[in-house]
Amino acid sequence: MAHTPQPPPGAPRRHPGLVPGAIDRLNGAIGEFVRWLVALMVFFGAFNAAARYLNRFTETNLASNAYLEAQWYLFSLVFLLGAAYALREDAHVRVDVLYGRLGPRGKAWIDLAGTVLFLIPFSVLMLWVSWPSVAASWRVREVSPDPGGLPRYPIKTVLVVAFVLLLLQGVSQLVKQVALLRGTVPPAEEGHHRPEEV
Repeated sequence: MAHTPQPPPGAPRRHPGLVPGAIDRLNGAIGEFVRWLVALMVFFGAFNAAARYLNRFTETNLASNAYLEAQWYLFSLVFLLGAAYALREDAHVRVDVLYGRLGPRGKAWIDLAGTVLFLIPFSVLMLWVSWPSVAASWRVREVSPDPGGLPRYPIKTVLVVAFVLLLLQGVSQLVKQVALLRGTVPPAEEGHHRPEEV
């Protein structure tokens, strides 16, 4: 949604500011952390599958609601915390009908419009909509209704954190797009596309 074309190799690069750089580094670090969460999620998924299978042949119940909920908690963390990192890396799905045919400035205009009209308003809306539910969950220290389940209020908090991170990354992308259009950041060479766009 918000890919900022990069300068060609060897071209001088002027960063549009400290704030976008700090936001990019923050979401980059979180993205690296999410990679480890994926491995942990796969481990829990494999363990839960093996436990259900072994329960048939042993009298020991290896399965647990806590393990099952930990698996989907981890999936939620990967999905929610990885969104801003995916935006930074331009890894979100894009319906590319016209975009791939445009030059760097045309792409920047489309990304700018998408960021201002959709990404930032959507992030603000989701924060506004989700906050009452998160606050209510914290007030009662909500836990899973299933026996042995995990607390729910920490994972609900991640919803707010995720949209704050997505909003911040949207601001970073916005600053970079404006900088490119103003000539502060050198655009990529005209006519050159990323390999997947050729």
